[in-house]
Amino acid sequence: MHVPDGFINAPTSAVTGVVAAGAIAVSLRGARRELDERTAPLAGLVAAFIFAVQMLNFPVAAGTSGHLLGGALAAILVGPYTGVLCVSVVLLMQGILFADGGLTALGVNITDMAIVTTVVAYALFRGLVKVLPRTRRSVTVASFVAALVSVPAAALAFTLLYWIGGTTDVSIGKVATAMIGVHVLIGIGEAAITALTVGAVIAVRPDLVYGARGLQQRLKLRVNGELVDAPSGAAPAPAPVAARSHRKVWITGLVASLVLAGFVSFYASADPDGLEKVASDKGIDEKAEEHAAADSPLADYGVKDITDARISGGLAGVIGVGVTVVAGSAVFWAVRRRRSEDTSPSNTETTV
Repeated sequence: MHVPDGFINAPTSAVTGVVAAGAIAVSLRGARRELDERTAPLAGLVAAFIFAVQMLNFPVAAGTSGHLLGGALAAILVGPYTGVLCVSVVLLMQGILFADGGLTALGVNITDMAIVTTVVAYALFRGLVKVLPRTRRSVTVASFVAALVSVPAAALAFTLLYWIGGTTDVSIGKVATAMIGVHVLIGIGEAAITALTVGAVIAVRPDLVYGARGLQQRLKLRVNGELVDAPSGAAPAPAPVAARSHRKVWITGLVASLVLAGFVSFYASADPDGLEKVASDKGIDEKAEEHAAADSPLADYGVKDITDARISGGLAGVIGVGVTVVAGSAVFWAVRRRRSEDTSPSNTETTV
């Protein structure tokens, strides 16, 4: 759902740019509370994983494909504020390096794909977790539903932005019907990817899933040969040192991202995604502008001057994962360091 330059007029793009900048500023402050010794090392990896999976367009209807947006996945894994930053890093890398999503439309894309999806998904996720049984399976189910709803919510947000600042004269009703209809189908794919990923991480390291915090199972005591719940004040047993290590999870996630972007992406659907298809069918793309980075060596997810499509696309995907994980890790390391400085003893002393 990357919006190119020319779909939305300059005033609306400027306003969404201000909204996006404000949201990122708020998220930087909020991420200080979310990023700890568990989530900080993984936040950059989450951004790289989202970049990789976004290269895997899957068919949803005749001549139409979809791809992960990632807001729900990021929010549930590392927190909503950090999730906004994760998706924003991905969009920035895609826009600058790969000419995917207009540069003047960057505010539109961050507002739509990072802010709307994350806020809607995490709000719904938290609501579901509160009413469902407090189990790991409930977290997975809530992840599925939240991700499913977040995609048509983003489609609706784009429709509203187009209604306010669209550059072509197309019936807003037709745009809304087409956008929401196809993105409900894409949402099913988003939900499946999100639930599978969250479920896989919960299965091996539930302590690393931000949305699963506080859902640890109660300790059991054996009384007269039967297991009963321990007293409410009893703390859960600490995980073994080996289980607490992030290195294995980090390496596994990075390898998976590299394989997906460098190899599996070659087999992704070549059909236009939901927004591209609707734009073409309804005439929204009549005033689309050429991307400012169209001559980038990595434009359109291929390496310039490499003629073999498989090698060109795979190498571009690997480079994208590498750049995204480095950029994301740098951002989250800086945020984490700022938190450490804010909570250091020298900054918490009080005077009498």
